[in-house]
Amino acid sequence: MIKMEKILLADSGTGQSEAMLKFLMDIPLFQRANVTVLHIVPPQVTAEAMTSKWEEGGKTLARAIQSLQLDPARSTAMLREGDPKTTVCEVADEIDADLIIMGSRGLKRIQSILENSVSQYVFQLAGRPMLLVKDDIYVKKIRKVLVTLDRSESSQQVLQTSLAMLKDVKGGQLILVHVSPDLRSIPDAPMENPETDPVLAPAVEAAKRLGIDYRCEAPAGKPGTRIRALAEELDVDLLVMGSPERRPTIAQGLPDLDRLLGQSLSDYIRVYASCPVLLVRLPE
Repeated sequence: MIKMEKILLADSGTGQSEAMLKFLMDIPLFQRANVTVLHIVPPQVTAEAMTSKWEEGGKTLARAIQSLQLDPARSTAMLREGDPKTTVCEVADEIDADLIIMGSRGLKRIQSILENSVSQYVFQLAGRPMLLVKDDIYVKKIRKVLVTLDRSESSQQVLQTSLAMLKDVKGGQLILVHVSPDLRSIPDAPMENPETDPVLAPAVEAAKRLGIDYRCEAPAGKPGTRIRALAEELDVDLLVMGSPERRPTIAQGLPDLDRLLGQSLSDYIRVYASCPVLLVRLPE
């Protein structure tokens, strides 16, 4: 059973993450969730600077709480000192968050390493579902949800999460996508009847049982570019995909450089998608 009872919003005071949370709270699955709004104050060299940063952080947090208009009985404001990269992960574990929401500048792999990207670090190390909202995208009410599916175990978690989100959303539509990475095929040639795709067929039946409107897409080509193009073409409000957890084998305090430098599909979508991206992971 999919639950979204504890949400952690890592709020930097900029970007679109607050707007994203507001739209999520319109969805029945999230309406009874307890929300922790976290603002982190980085360590400072002097006591005077630290005092100033705490005051500034407190104001940022107060503005966020006022803007979000959350139920006081179901919300907590949290101001912490520390390294934002590790503190977000620590607080997520502390409150046992079902979902982490963060803003992201959408930096490419090498750039994210050089610029010490907080969202990239948390994306690598947090073993929890994570909703990334790029600073430069337009956030809107969630109706069209694009779901990427394959034969993996995490793909089933993606489907169940998306069905749970949309089953009570009036006017919602589930866009089921399976990209065949057969580069010998013509990339833009659609399958004659995508509903017969063996990966999509069970998802179609699940959507029908819940009365959720759906459409199927089964293109061939490079999964990253095809998924990105479909999200833009169909003007989706949210993209949901699996992201298997890959903690470092040497030390949990270091990012997974192999994956950062590699060709991770979820990392590609995180950087290039023109809509918010929900990365679903299997429960530990």
